[in-house]
Parts: sequence; structure tokens; C-alpha cells
Amino acid sequence: MQSLWNDQEAATFGTDLLGQRVYTSRLLGRNPALVLHGGGNTSVKVTEKDFFGDDVNLCYVKGSGWDLATIERAGFSPVRMEALIKMSKLTTMSDEDMVLQQRAAMTNPNAPAASIEAILHAILPFKFVDHSHANAISALTCNADGDARVKELYGNRVIIVPYVMPGFILAKTIADLIAGRDLRKEGIQGMVLLKHGLFTFDDDARKSYERHVEMVTMAEDYLAKKGAKAATAGATENLITLAKLRQTVSKRRGFPQIARLNASPEAVGYANLAKVAEFGTRGPLTPDHSIRTKRAPAFIGEDLDASVQQYADDYAAYFTRHAGNQTMLDAAPRFAIWPNHGVVSFGDTLKDAKIVADIAESTAATVQLGESAGGWEPLPEKDIFEIEYWELEQAKLRKGPARKVHQGKVALVTGCAAGIGFAIAESLAEQGAQVVGLDIDKDIPEIMKKIGGIGIVVNLTEDKPVQDAIDFAVREFGGIDIVVSNAGIFPKNDHLDAMAQTDWDRTIMINLTSHQKLMNKVIPFVKQGIDASIIFVGSRNFKAPGPGASAYSCSKAALTQLCRVAALELAPNKIRVNIVHPDAVFDTKLWTPEALQKSATRYGMSVEEYKTKNLMKVEIKSKDIGNMVSAMASPLFSKVTGAQIPVDGGNDRVI
Repeated sequence: MQSLWNDQEAATFGTDLLGQRVYTSRLLGRNPALVLHGGGNTSVKVTEKDFFGDDVNLCYVKGSGWDLATIERAGFSPVRMEALIKMSKLTTMSDEDMVLQQRAAMTNPNAPAASIEAILHAILPFKFVDHSHANAISALTCNADGDARVKELYGNRVIIVPYVMPGFILAKTIADLIAGRDLRKEGIQGMVLLKHGLFTFDDDARKSYERHVEMVTMAEDYLAKKGAKAATAGATENLITLAKLRQTVSKRRGFPQIARLNASPEAVGYANLAKVAEFGTRGPLTPDHSIRTKRAPAFIGEDLDASVQQYADDYAAYFTRHAGNQTMLDAAPRFAIWPNHGVVSFGDTLKDAKIVADIAESTAATVQLGESAGGWEPLPEKDIFEIEYWELEQAKLRKGPARKVHQGKVALVTGCAAGIGFAIAESLAEQGAQVVGLDIDKDIPEIMKKIGGIGIVVNLTEDKPVQDAIDFAVREFGGIDIVVSNAGIFPKNDHLDAMAQTDWDRTIMINLTSHQKLMNKVIPFVKQGIDASIIFVGSRNFKAPGPGASAYSCSKAALTQLCRVAALELAPNKIRVNIVHPDAVFDTKLWTPEALQKSATRYGMSVEEYKTKNLMKVEIKSKDIGNMVSAMASPLFSKVTGAQIPVDGGNDRVI
């Protein structure tokens, strides 16, 4: 591990103590081998003037909810040292009182809640304190000989702290260990918390940070000398089985889950290790991870359902062994070891799944190192349970936003570069779906980025590109739950005796056959979806055709028939298949101001009158179609299939 300190970069953060604290905190946060997604904490002690001009000693400590990799000045909570020191001298203190008193001692009530380790940071007699959950420290100390290893490696440079619960109890433990000692004279430069992490400290920001890097590097070198190294292997890809695994875990969780498969050689090598089902499920690197990953991953055997059920049974037994008056959380795994495939991570959102994936990747590498360097022995499950069900940590999870209708679902939308298709993709994304958009438009990747989706350039009339796009969606997110088959064209208006055969053939190919091709390839995955739904986008023309629109009208009529057949075929699989029939949607690229004016003039109307020439005299917009499709894919339509829904403001020819 190398120091990332750069003098020029450091200068941009300012020369004051808090500015230096922000900079070195970010240096720690940049390295995933040190901290991941909100892990670790840092502090700096300063003297400042308060509102009344009096000097006040403060401990600026990382605020709850901030990530070291991106932390700013506002991410540190200014807590009065006097109050923190007084708290450290109490015999007992509840978590609730600790949080309350830390908040009361802050000079800025608008700052985030101070870290639960604020008292610990305050009692260490150095200006800068750095704390991480370094992988190498976990591999070093999660072992029966962890204490001896630390002594061998660091000698008297560090204080060795047996594992105790974070927060007030840990602060009291360390207060007792350092009472009456002069850490500077003794040459104490850090603390190793067994099966937890590393602290380093100094009065200089750079020295504290680089000491941290040095000590982690020493642990890495020690493990390397023990012959610890990562195994690698090639993956076996079975996307249908991946989708089935996601479906099984989602049902157990009670909500759709995004699934991320890590099929790297390292992940597959780890999953294929002998006895990984035993040592890989002993426990997490650090107790903090259990909040996001639970105590252990699942191990997936040949029978997916049985494997997930076994995990749920084991989790329920674990809960029963240690629970007091807590209510059991769901018994679904957050990540899984899957031999020959790799490691699969699950989350309510793509962000959640990526966080779990990062932790799972770090866990797999470190557990493997620890096992090969003498045996992986994490904390006992009782200690993990106390963290997983710790009210302070559970409260963090409850602060998230309310679930959205399609959260955790994966939607595949065709023809979504503009107009109705884009509005559909946007509405689904707004309601939480992870959207994959397919379109022949070369700009579709950038267009989908606007809504947080992924766009793939595809000619929907070609078999292999369509299959590749579907496979990508499953490989990336674990499955497909919603399919919106929207792609289509409207050829120039020609009567039957004047129409070019190529215009007819192209219209039928795009407006009908491409949809059939899509169904042929996507249905096997949709059968493994969660609350699965297929929605076709038709047209008013199927019931009320006009002269000169034979190819378009016939293709939409046939598409409606395709929808009806699909509804009949897929009902036994609980897959809903419906079709929406828009009309007079004028806010698309097709309807230029000139085209609108020309059509309005033909009817003897103003443009505004023409745009509202339906029975309700309302304008139909692309977003109206998008919102309707999103609703049709939602639980509102959970018992509706084979339906044809007009969105046209009422058309007398249709009615």
C-alpha cells in the first residue's frame, strides 16, 4: 500500500487543521482496502472562538452518514471536548443518552450527528486520529493467534484492544487501557482493535495518515510471507439460473432485488475453493459490515430453492439463539457464494447492490487470505448479532426514502430514444425501475443516462443483437421483470394501389415481427421475473384505421392479436400481458410545428383545437402514456391481463 499524499493537492484543502483533516480523510476513503461505503472514522482537535468570542476546545469528528472518500468540512461534527471527556468518566451510559448528549454538546446544531466513536476520539491525546477497517488488519487479527501476531508485527508501537462493542463500551475500555499513561513517551503510535480495525494518531495530519498506510502495509507483507494468495478460475455462465436465483432471493426478501454477479477469475476461484462453504460463511471482516450484509453469505448448491431455504432456516435459528425482545429481520441473504459462477450480491436498488458487491469482493479476498495464512476466525456470532440488531445502526437504515413502486425491478424498453418510448422509460425510472433501453438511434446510450438507465444501440429486427442486449440486462442486473415493446414506425401515407411493397414489408417487420422476435427471446427470462409484466404499445388505428395507413393499421391490429395470444400463453406463469393504445400524441419528433399546422388546417381548426379534438377536449402527451404504462406494470394492475387500454381522451370512432 502506498501513501497517496500530494503536496499540491493538500494545499487546495487549506493549511488549517480541519482542512488537513478533510484531505487525509479522503486519502483513507479512496482506498477500498481501508474503508468501504461509510466505514471508518476520523477526527481533529482544535480550539475555536464560539459565538460569544470565547475559546472552546472542539473535537471535529466524522458525522454519521458521510463517506470518507467524499467528505467535506460540513461532514465533520464539532463537539465540545469538555462534554466528551465528562462522558468518558461516567460508569455507564445508554446509547440513546450518548447520542443525545453528543448532539447537545455540538456548537453547530445543523451539523450531522457525531460518530458513535466521538468519545473514543476525544480521549486519545493527539490532534489527529485515523480509524479504518483495513482488510489486512482483519486478516491478521481474525485468527486464534491474532493477539500474538499483532505483538510480533508491531511490538510496543500499538495498544492491543480485545474486541468489545463499539460506542461507549469501547471508549470506556480504551480509557482504562490508557489511564495514567503517557502515550507519547511510550512511543505509542496506534491501536489494533482485534477483529475490528486499526487506529493511528499524531499531532500532524500527514504523519497520522502515513503511519496508517505503513502499518497496513506491514500486515500485508506479513500475510504475503505466509504464502497467502488469491485463487482464480473461469466462470460458467447460466443467465436463466442467475435470474432464477434472483427471483428466489427476492421472494424471500419480500421485495424485488437487483442482483450483481461478480464472475471475475478471482471471485470464481474463491467460490470454487474447497471448504469455502464452511470458512466463507463464518462471519464478516468487521462487525460494521453485518448491517449491510448480515452475518454471513449464503452458499448456493445445485438446488437454488433449497439453498436459499437453508440460509433462511439457519438465519432464523441464529436469531432465536441470541434474540431478546427484537423482531427478526428478513431472512434473505445479501450476497451468495456460487461455485463455478462467482459471487452474487443483492440490493433494493442498484446503489445498494453495488455497495454489497464491494463489501463481498473485499470479504472474499480477505477471508481467503486469512484462511490460507493460518485460519479465518472472525467474531463469535453473538457479537455480530449485537451489531446487526443494534438500535443505533438499525436507525441509520430506517432513514432511507420510502420505497418506490418499481424499486428493485428491471425494465426493458424498446424504441425509447424519444417521444412515447422515452416517456415510458422515464416514468419507470422515476418509480424506481432500473431501465435498459434498446433503440436503433446511435445516441441511445447518452439519452438513457439522463434517467439513470443504460441504452444499447440495437436493430430490433436482427436476432443476435437482440439476444445480446437481453443477456446484458440479465448479466448486469440479475433478471428482467418489465418488458415494454414499443418500437415502431409510421410510414408515409399511401393508398393500397400506390404503396411500395418495401414500405409494407418494412412496416410489418418493425411494427410486428420485431416484437415477436423480442418475445421469443425475452420470455424465458420474464418467467423468472418478479411481478412480471409485458406491455405492448399499440395505436388507436387498430380499431379506427384511416385511408392511406394500411401498413401501420394492419401492423398495430396484428400486434394487438399478438398481445392477446401472449396473455393466454403466459397467464399460467402469472405474467400479465396488456396493450396500451395511444392516439393524437403530438409532442413527439414526428409532429413538427409545420406538420401540426398542416393537419389542423386540413380539419379547419387551430393548432390548439386540433391537439384537443377528442371527446374530453384534452391534450394527450407522451408523459401521459409513460405514466399509464408505469401504472400497468405496477401492482395496481396485478390482476389484469389481456386488457386493451386507450389513452386518447375519448375517440368517438373507437367508443
